[in-house]
Amino acid sequence: MCGIVGLYLKNPALNDSLGALFSPMLLEMTQRGPDSSGFALYRDQQPPGRLKLVLQCAEPEFSWSELAAELTRMFAVDVDFSAVHTHCLLSLTAEETAVRRYFSRAELPCAVVSIGRHIEIYKEVGLPEEVAGFFRLREARGSHAVGHTRMATESAVTTAGSHPFSTGSDLCLVHNGSLSNHNRLRRKLEKAGAVFRTDNDSEVAAQYLDIQMRQGASLEQALYSALDDLDGFFTFTVGTSDGFAVLRDPIACKPAVMAETPDWVAMASEYRALAGLPGVETARVWEPEPATVYVWEQGGRAHTACRNTQEAARK
Repeated sequence: MCGIVGLYLKNPALNDSLGALFSPMLLEMTQRGPDSSGFALYRDQQPPGRLKLVLQCAEPEFSWSELAAELTRMFAVDVDFSAVHTHCLLSLTAEETAVRRYFSRAELPCAVVSIGRHIEIYKEVGLPEEVAGFFRLREARGSHAVGHTRMATESAVTTAGSHPFSTGSDLCLVHNGSLSNHNRLRRKLEKAGAVFRTDNDSEVAAQYLDIQMRQGASLEQALYSALDDLDGFFTFTVGTSDGFAVLRDPIACKPAVMAETPDWVAMASEYRALAGLPGVETARVWEPEPATVYVWEQGGRAHTACRNTQEAARK
């Protein structure tokens, strides 16, 4: 079943309250997904050339300080790190491709959860309240966040199989639904260079968007291409460095609701996740249309276009 939520703060004065606003939204989705939970925070954007990585390791004796020292030797730069629960946030000045290459080849028990200048992803098996507590979500500040509570129906309950999935720099996806052609699409994406860590169909969707965008498509174009190439039922919320986007499949059988005020825009699988947001009583509230991409970008710019509009433009 699963639950997804997203919150984008158009008013920077609210950035210090991101966690306090977003955490209750995530917890309201507990009944839709009690198996695992996760969230992506967009905060503390790094200067050009400097990366943030979030790594996950289930081994309690793993030494993050030794890994930071090894990265310092490898890349000849200072590495800052901060461990929290099973995850560790590192920052360093290095080329992203070189960092990804190192972790793909190194025989380490830890895995890259997210990488970019802006994004931080934290996810774990357990109830949303437990996971939010592990990673001190309520205390978080930032500009926007997306989250997921999972009811596993097609793959194992693991940290790696939890959402969000991030396969590109500062890009992440959460998904409610199921894809029927993900195995065939997985093989096609592998030929294009995709590397998969799980058997989760949502990772396939995330890899699809990343490859589309690396080939020159905008996020909006990639999402409209997904309507042609992804079969099944889905509601996607996609986080980017600048904002977030929402897409439902053409049948739109998976629930979703959105709300917007001058200060914020939010989406959730159910309205009750939005009910505690400040000013929601005067917000514009609507159900996102099928096969329609909704995009919000930095500075509060919004763009919405239905598929028919896109097809007319191409003609």
